Amino acid sequence: MARLSSSRCHCSVPLCSANQHYQPYLSFHNFPTDTKLRARWVRAIRRDEGADFKILPDSSYVCSLHFTADDIYITPKGRRRLKKGTIPTRFAWKNWGQIQRPVHLSVYQKSKRQKLEATSIRDAIEGDEAADCEGASQPSDHDYAAPSPPGSSDLAPGEVMMLQSSALQELKIAQMQTQLKHFCASDSDFRFYTNFPSEKVFMVFWESVYPSASRLVYWTKAQRMADPLTTSTLHSLTLIDECFLFFCRIAAGLKEKVLSSMFSVSQSTVSYIIITWANYLYQVLGAQPMWMSRRQVQATMPEKFRQYCLDVRVIIDCTKVHCETPSAPTHQSEPFSSYKNSNTFKSLIGIAPCGVITFVSKLYTDFISDKEITEKSNLISFLQPGDEVVAHEGFIIHDLLAKVGAKLTTPPFENASHLSTEDALKTQAMAHLRVLVEKAIRRVKEYHIWDRVVPLSLSGTVNQLWTICCLLTHYQSPLDTSNDMAL
Repeated sequence: MARLSSSRCHCSVPLCSANQHYQPYLSFHNFPTDTKLRARWVRAIRRDEGADFKILPDSSYVCSLHFTADDIYITPKGRRRLKKGTIPTRFAWKNWGQIQRPVHLSVYQKSKRQKLEATSIRDAIEGDEAADCEGASQPSDHDYAAPSPPGSSDLAPGEVMMLQSSALQELKIAQMQTQLKHFCASDSDFRFYTNFPSEKVFMVFWESVYPSASRLVYWTKAQRMADPLTTSTLHSLTLIDECFLFFCRIAAGLKEKVLSSMFSVSQSTVSYIIITWANYLYQVLGAQPMWMSRRQVQATMPEKFRQYCLDVRVIIDCTKVHCETPSAPTHQSEPFSSYKNSNTFKSLIGIAPCGVITFVSKLYTDFISDKEITEKSNLISFLQPGDEVVAHEGFIIHDLLAKVGAKLTTPPFENASHLSTEDALKTQAMAHLRVLVEKAIRRVKEYHIWDRVVPLSLSGTVNQLWTICCLLTHYQSPLDTSNDMAL
């Protein structure tokens, strides 16, 4: 679904610069409506309401960085919510902020540093035990529950997390050089397995998602039955290998059984990795702004379209994907297509004249009309007076566009011989824009997961997978418009 970055959520905590635009993987939480709990929040973040700070609903937030993992739960729809009575506790003035600025040491240096710290702590404990006065209680062996010294409760976890986070990131990159290289020795291999143009582009993508991917919540059937929000800290594969496995599935179209053999994991593990990453990337990529402003559209418009298509804001078209049909007739849903023995779904895609996908709707049943999908997908809300929308003759949406002052342009191919020279040239330009949107859709369908009917195991995430494939085209080279038009 297309999303505008309309909400500019900024954290209200002093010394915290987090905002939703640059950290879409964070969640931002309103202050409580309960007056007593709100007062505790205000005291915790060390701010007082006054001329410089006023708590407003849907305007004042505290980001998820200031809560522990136990404070937050995730709804079945993937939204983060705070547990009842939760208070923010992680702040820069408690030395917590050090974990955001890790010292970039080598894995060997960090290992050596940890050993030295462990030795120092052990020597200090032994010295304290020897100096204890007679009659003082002695800590029992492996007394892990013993309280920390005053003032150290915030620093010690921050130090440990800082070391672990930095060392883990370097370890992942080091492992990528061995395991991922086994399959991808060249840029052409990366294109085959991931649809990224090169290793460099893949690494840019990976580095952008790694900070949030390191906190993935894995969903399995057993976990949902026992605890709907169980975070798995033990991975069969490294994170980058999980990411690579996901792209092997959607880009190369490799089946789960093949991936199970490639990565030496069970087929069920492959399945929950794909589902997890589908939901995760849907949230992360979907949080980025897609829709282009009128100025951006005109600035990126190919020169040969400017004379006749300057007011064109978006070119739209629909396409279909197919999912496996349940064997039980009672479970077959409305979009069943008998001649293809599959459930058929329909999506609306919009592109700017430069060829970039700027709008993608969720999947609807195949029986929905072009007008209905345009209305339900909320495309109209993105348009402004004077905007021009290019579509084929099946889109009877003049009345919908008229509500916002926009207009529909449908090239009159059948009557082209009766047009003036200028109108004929404009019609030709619009026709080539229609070709451009077909190219954009074809690029999405080049993710080979769509070559076959999507299996039932992924039916619950087919909408996420479709949206991800549309958004990932932004990482590919621009569409070639040089042969689309010869005016």
